[in-house]
Parts: sequence; structure tokens; C-alpha cells
Amino acid sequence: MVGKPARKLSDKVKLSQLRTLVAIADTGSFSEAALQLDVSQSTVSHSLAALEEALGVMLIHRGRQGASLTPVGDRIYSQAEQTLGLIETMGQEASRARGIEGGLVRIAAFRSLASEVLPGAIAHLHKHHPTVQVTITEFESTQGLENALIEGKADIAIASLLVGEKFEAFQIMEDRFIALLPPTFQDNHLPINERALPKLTWHDLQAETLITSSSDCCTVVRDHLQKAQPPVTVEYLISNDSTAVSMTRQGLGITLLPELAAQPIPPEVRVAALPFDISRPLGISWLKNTLHTPATYAFLDTFKHPASHYLTGKQSQAKEAKQSKEAKQSKEPKQSMVLSVDP
Repeated sequence: MVGKPARKLSDKVKLSQLRTLVAIADTGSFSEAALQLDVSQSTVSHSLAALEEALGVMLIHRGRQGASLTPVGDRIYSQAEQTLGLIETMGQEASRARGIEGGLVRIAAFRSLASEVLPGAIAHLHKHHPTVQVTITEFESTQGLENALIEGKADIAIASLLVGEKFEAFQIMEDRFIALLPPTFQDNHLPINERALPKLTWHDLQAETLITSSSDCCTVVRDHLQKAQPPVTVEYLISNDSTAVSMTRQGLGITLLPELAAQPIPPEVRVAALPFDISRPLGISWLKNTLHTPATYAFLDTFKHPASHYLTGKQSQAKEAKQSKEAKQSKEPKQSMVLSVDP
């Protein structure tokens, strides 16, 4: 018959016994240790006796002058203090995880938002909560974002809004599609739109070689071109946005991309508006009924502030210019509209 395996020392020693040893050593008295621990003196005596039995050595001298550590007791006292300190550190770590400070936010994002939007948002977050950690994982497809949320690898996704019964989302901005013109393209004939950009015509799109992304973000513009009469053909579908921009820089054609995805735009490449107004809604998505950490909620609060807090460069300037223009128009007196009908 096989006997039970011998109990390990860690199974015999309790944290309460280590606290008793430390309290006796610090106060030099069983009665004072009992008061400090808020237990009876007999509980202190039994606890120390159990610890000494488990270790097989005497830890405390009992005498008329009080209680004092034996040589081995002194060494074990130091180790007990370290052990209790580690337990306290574990508790603090757990408290930080439950709270905002020291918390972690895991983000799944498209590259364009990871590079153009998230740095500003994280900087704003760290002004108020400098110890919150943020991890960013970039994905090329919407399916990758969805999988990251469903598999618990990300807390939130920042990209095109995820749709379906599994997700909740809110929109933070519209990312307008633009055309990138190669250095050789002559745009003197083009009209200027409200953003002071030359505006391409449908004839330009029919006549020029077109480049766009094969990723999900450009499905809407590809569909729009196909529905035109006659349909507009896209010659190059490129998976990497920066490669598409580089092809335009080399004069291989006009690239059609969302403005964020086109960044950074080389100085020799000019920007033009499309003959149609189309954009992709961008926002934050997460699994329904998810209990977020306080750190994640703090990060979400960042997007309640003006867009200039998290947009970078030209995106922020364009957003502010648009808001300024809309505010100016709202202050102007409204005029009645008169329809003129030819007889």
C-alpha cells in the first residue's frame, strides 16, 4: 500500500503564522503582538508554536524580559517580511488592474488609424492617467478585427465600424476618399472644391490608370466606380497602402484611398478631390455585454473630446477648418430662397 506523499512546507506554513512571527519580533511581546493583530494572546502563542513545529526550529526566546528572536529566527524573520511584502505587492497589482492606474487597454486597429489617430488619443490619455498601458495590434481586414474581439485578444477595435448582433460601436469621424496625382499629371484644367483642392472629373478617372487598395476599406469606392456608366476600371489592386502611394509617386497612375490611409503623402504627390463625395465611417467597436476595465473606459472617454485632441497633422487642421466654417455659416442671417421658373 502506497502512503500519502509528504506535505510540503508551503502546505504547512500559513501567512497568519508569518504575520505572528513578525508582530512578536517587532513588539518584543506576545501580548503586544496580540493587540497589533487583533487576536487573543493564546492565538498568538498557538500560531507561533505551529510555525516552529512546521520548521522544526525555535524562532523566539521566551523570557522574563520579553520575546526575542533566536539566530535562525532572525534570518527567517527577514524572509517572512519579504514574503509578506510580496503578498502586499500582489494586492496592489490587483488593485491597479481593477482601477484605472496601471491598467491595460488592448486595441486592434487598421494601420491608418494606428499611425494617424491613436498616438494623439494615447497622448491625451496619458496626460490624465500616465500609468495606463496600451497595446496596439494592427490588422489588414475587418475579419481580423472581429476575431481579435471574439477571441478575447483585444478590448476594443478602432477601424471601420463593425456591424452585426455581436458588436456595439460609436462613430468618431468620417474619412473622405481622395485621389493622389502623379507628378506628371496636369491639373490646370480642374476646378477647385471647397477644400481648395483640384477636383477630378469622371473623364479623368476613365482616361487615367487607377490604383486602389484591395483591403476591405476600399470596397465602397470600388463598388461606386463599377456602378458608374460606363463602369470605371481599376487597373491595380494593392494590399499595402504605402505601396499604392509609392506607385503614384513613380508616375504609374492615380491612387484612390481614404485620406488617413494615404498618409504620409510624399511632397511630389498632389492631392485632388474625387468627382463624387464618398467616405468611410470610422469608430470604436467592442463585443456586446462586455464588462470593460476602468482603464478601457478612460481611453474611450478620450474620444468625447474635440477631434483635435487625437487627430494629427492635416486631418486635425481640416476638421477644425470645417467646424469653423460651419460655425460661421450658422451665425449668418438666413435668407429666404426664391425659385425662378422660366415661362
